[in-house]
Amino acid sequence: MPPSKTIAIVAALEREVSPLVRHWRIRQEKHADRVFRFYENENAVLVCGGIGSEPARRSAEAVIALYHPTLIYSAGFAGAADPNAKVGDILIPRYVIDARDSSRIDTGIGEGILVSFAAVADSPQKAKLHAAFNAIAVDMEAAAVAKAAAAREIRFAAVKAISDGSDFQLPPLDRFINPDGGFDTVKFAFFALPRPWMWIQIAHLQKNSAQASHALCEHLAAITAERDVIFPPESQSSQPDVRTETSSTSI
Repeated sequence: MPPSKTIAIVAALEREVSPLVRHWRIRQEKHADRVFRFYENENAVLVCGGIGSEPARRSAEAVIALYHPTLIYSAGFAGAADPNAKVGDILIPRYVIDARDSSRIDTGIGEGILVSFAAVADSPQKAKLHAAFNAIAVDMEAAAVAKAAAAREIRFAAVKAISDGSDFQLPPLDRFINPDGGFDTVKFAFFALPRPWMWIQIAHLQKNSAQASHALCEHLAAITAERDVIFPPESQSSQPDVRTETSSTSI
């Protein structure tokens, strides 16, 4: 059995966290008929579950069952919904909202709102989410990790690095996400190759992603170096507060 860890981190893709886990131990374990790759250091374990809510949920459940953490983070990239949020900014949201049902998770720490959306949100969609929920940023996984943590009475928090601005026009990334949450880089490259008008856009995205990864990994390195996880007094409840709220704005 794997050793218990105080902190568990669920990310989507290894490219988001590769600078952090470059020298961590690697362990492969099976859970619910799936094999997961875990990265371990003395205090923490990290798993890259894939893009989307279902891969995030499965990975959160696996790392909880195998490593018994007292705190689980959803970590990774997020797109800016607020025009004031810039590439490389770190967001530790107080609230995580699931756009599918408007349920709201109070993490007890940080500030601002992160919305989890079911698809890669383009610029118009991010504007709608900002208007509907006053969201600072949009991701695809945090709400699923939060609900998995709440179901098992484990503390939850999120750390997100802004990887694209609110007005950045993303390539059509959704079509290259596999059912298991992986991103098909080869198919995307063949798609982009005969479309030179996309090359500058993709170059900007790669630069922004590198900047976001550096900021994210720097922050996570500080978190995972700590033996004891300390929350402010208002966040000492045993699990996230999950509530449902409604919005009159169509998303």
